[in-house]
Amino acid sequence: MQNQPDFAQDFDELFDVVTASGEPTGRVKRRADVHRDGDWHRSIHVWVYGVEANAPFLLMNQQGLEKDTWPGVLDATVGGHLSAGETVEEAYREIEEEIGIVADPKRLRHIGARARSAESAEGIIDREIEEVFLYRDDRVLDAYAPNPAELEGLVRIGLTDAHRLFAREVDRFEGVILRARDRAIVPFLATQETLLPVRIDDYFLHVAIAIERVLAGEHGVVL
Repeated sequence: MQNQPDFAQDFDELFDVVTASGEPTGRVKRRADVHRDGDWHRSIHVWVYGVEANAPFLLMNQQGLEKDTWPGVLDATVGGHLSAGETVEEAYREIEEEIGIVADPKRLRHIGARARSAESAEGIIDREIEEVFLYRDDRVLDAYAPNPAELEGLVRIGLTDAHRLFAREVDRFEGVILRARDRAIVPFLATQETLLPVRIDDYFLHVAIAIERVLAGEHGVVL
């Protein structure tokens, strides 16, 4: 994909520093410095889900092994930082950059924002204000093009199974992964250990419930 960068992250990329409530401070800092100092900054999360043969499913990205924060774990389908001066709408570019599809902005469903503060095993202090969206897309898995510079692959699991995993009702469940490096679709064992470890607010579970409510036809769904 011509709109997919060939690097995992730019440590010199500039971010707007915000307060813990998301208000601008007027300061701009390098990505590496923001993650070193634990400054609050803004990001976007897009959770892609779909339905095949009346069975809902969820897509998650397995983060690239070269990522500076939580390499190799399962996280939101698309996640990216807002560059300095960038709007949330402009950050929709992350969808094509990471998973190789051009999303219809009118179908992105905003379900809220959350503040996340965590320190990784690599010593990164990541404090983000995350704008969270849902996006329904029923296409088959191999119609996506996960960017090997960003992702190890794109994992598909049944929504009910994801709910049970996120709720810690089961320890593992088998799905499939579209590997970014060779586009092969192979089995993938999703476990508690493969999920992003920073889940103290049950964020993943709340997302699964929000998707279930949207599929049930509810309006005004929020995190």
